Amino acid sequence: MKKRISALLLCMMLVLSTITACGKSNTNGAATSETVTTDTSSEIASSTEAATDDAKDSNYLNLKDPAGNEIKVPVDVKSIVSMAPSTTRVLLDLGLSDKIIACDTNSAMSYGSELKEDIPQFDMMNPDNEAIVSLNPDIVFTSGMSAAKGSDVFAPVRTANICIADIPTASTLDEIYKDMNFIGICVGKQDEANQLSGEMKEVVSRVEEISVTIPESERKAVLYEISTPTADYPDIYSAAKDTYIDEIIKLIGAKNIAHDNDTPWPALSEEACIAADPDVIISGDTYTEDPVSVILSTSGWENVKAIQNKAVYVIDGNKLNQPNHHVADSILEIAILVYPEYYNTLSK
Repeated sequence: MKKRISALLLCMMLVLSTITACGKSNTNGAATSETVTTDTSSEIASSTEAATDDAKDSNYLNLKDPAGNEIKVPVDVKSIVSMAPSTTRVLLDLGLSDKIIACDTNSAMSYGSELKEDIPQFDMMNPDNEAIVSLNPDIVFTSGMSAAKGSDVFAPVRTANICIADIPTASTLDEIYKDMNFIGICVGKQDEANQLSGEMKEVVSRVEEISVTIPESERKAVLYEISTPTADYPDIYSAAKDTYIDEIIKLIGAKNIAHDNDTPWPALSEEACIAADPDVIISGDTYTEDPVSVILSTSGWENVKAIQNKAVYVIDGNKLNQPNHHVADSILEIAILVYPEYYNTLSK
């Protein structure tokens, strides 16, 4: 149980990586003269055009990844190692399964049926760098999770001059859009990536239009549970301010009871949650067999409004916890669960 909770928290408490990334050397000895940032889609597009125009004989783009590292990405990416499930999902939806030559074990667990058969799998916290180097990929996508313990676990890969693009976990919906746009640029699928994020933006816009019509007197208090408390581990891990999950709860017109905590992923006591008296409890627990039944039958919670009204629901935690365009599915699902009378007109 303790290992399970630790692994779950690690997935949520991803940290920014500030390690300098590198790229393969240009065989022509040339390099693009512009550095592309990921501030906005239009800025990226115009900067990329300027870079390629200035060095048409170059096989590489000079980019800046979301962690702020300057990297060189091959113009024609043919082989990819994806070390984060959220990125793997984007690459698959961009139609690039044939270019993914290796992935992390979590990606294989979630999307193995959509990946090429028997591709190598690596532990994102302790990767087999020698094996990754031997694959000689054009680009390796990493996440902040791999640097969570403060060390550069991909140092040998960087030393081998293989391009590593680091994407720290997004804390806002806007960062999700930008990260997807960055992935699209790296793999030559910017228009397609923008379409996916555009569809997500459309969902957000539709929810916002309804949200503003919900009277203040009807704003519900929501408790989001990452894990279901047990007798041995009674703390309730949740999402507070500075997370896109908190942003989603506010977006749909509700109040997050964990919002004011100082840490983005707080451990709440049962006493504090009971005192907050949430109207709705949403569980993203992907480990407990039937978290709703467990929560409804927990001793001491009988007077909580969510328990009395049986307003306890479980959602697909993998979709919500992986920052990519599929978060839109979770936004709709949560909105309809919390306010069915307002959002049932929206299709899931």
